[in-house]
Amino acid sequence: MSRTLARETAFRALFQLDFNHGEIDEKEIYEGLAIGTAIDAAGEFNEKDDLDKNNLLYVSQTVKNVSAHLAEIDEIIKSYLKKNWTLSRLAAADRNILRLAVYELKFAEDKIPVGVAINEAVKLAKKYGTDDSGRFVNGVLDAIAN
Repeated sequence: MSRTLARETAFRALFQLDFNHGEIDEKEIYEGLAIGTAIDAAGEFNEKDDLDKNNLLYVSQTVKNVSAHLAEIDEIIKSYLKKNWTLSRLAAADRNILRLAVYELKFAEDKIPVGVAINEAVKLAKKYGTDDSGRFVNGVLDAIAN
């Protein structure tokens, strides 16, 4: 299984958590549900067999770590948005793709090359976002990375 599919599965879980995150004392429960649902969805797309042990661990750790660093990640993203733009104005797919990519660029222990992180985020944006999402995500991440 490629890391690309694991990253997409993590994105699906983050997207779900963005809308259904529960109360503070329920955080771990909702994270577990989102991760499980995203992995199950991969199975429905006949991708689950491609999720090996290391990539399942990546999905789980990434979702939990993005959640743990969410305030910091959101502040980084906000600082690169145009004047008068807020995170809540962004399309949900774009917001969560940016969160995932910023985590990989700034917080992940297993560092990946900047170009790979940006390229993978742009591919997700083109798949799940609007017609303009790929360019938007690329521009924001390029500014953050430099």
